[in-house]
Amino acid sequence: MTLDVQPRVVLASLSGESDAEWARAGADYAGAAILGGIALDEPTRAAARELVARDREEFLPDDPVAFIDRQLATVADADLQPGFNVRTTALDPLREAAQVCRERGAILEVNAHCRQDEMCAAGAGESLLRDADRLCEQVRTAADTGATVSVKVRTEVDGVDLPETARRLDAAGADVLHVDAMDSEAVVADVVAATDCFVVANNEVRDRESVREYLEHGADAVSVGRPSDDPAVLRRVRNATTEWFAAEGEA
Repeated sequence: MTLDVQPRVVLASLSGESDAEWARAGADYAGAAILGGIALDEPTRAAARELVARDREEFLPDDPVAFIDRQLATVADADLQPGFNVRTTALDPLREAAQVCRERGAILEVNAHCRQDEMCAAGAGESLLRDADRLCEQVRTAADTGATVSVKVRTEVDGVDLPETARRLDAAGADVLHVDAMDSEAVVADVVAATDCFVVANNEVRDRESVREYLEHGADAVSVGRPSDDPAVLRRVRNATTEWFAAEGEA
């Protein structure tokens, strides 16, 4: 599929930091922004509290779904496609979050990416990537609401055949695969070949060279994580991405 995001740059979620203000600040440089991530159910919220106790940033509002709704309302008039990255082990709060995203015209992003021990022990994040049946169940649950569904994944996870997992996620209803390539950039090409999903490539996207590497592997867009609040980096990435697709004869 093709998402109508221009430019083909996504601001990637940073837990506890990526809120509506952050998204609006980057709107001149990106076509989409994934807010969050946020823990939805008690096991993941308990894990998030443990992360905060060791000085990591996390969003811990009293009502996570209401928080998602408020945040998306705040970016409703921004010139970008919003989304929200969520972590959960339970399907009911995932369904509620997906319904809010659908109503707000936002992407619901299932987090199968977080590798923090606390979140994995709770049964979310990267542990989902190791359990494709559960991950596909989450994707189907979110997709059944009519929301556009993304899945944030990573390469180099022992025992995970990412292209095969991508194929299964596509069949389960995923629209977008957000791939953190780690040090395995070529795997992006394998994921692209395995799926009809819109593929966003992530990891160390900083400049023209890094943008071109991912787009040469067939990615539909790139995302910027840690330096997503740095206008100089975002400007370089936006310009490189626009240049690439203009040369390819695409918008």
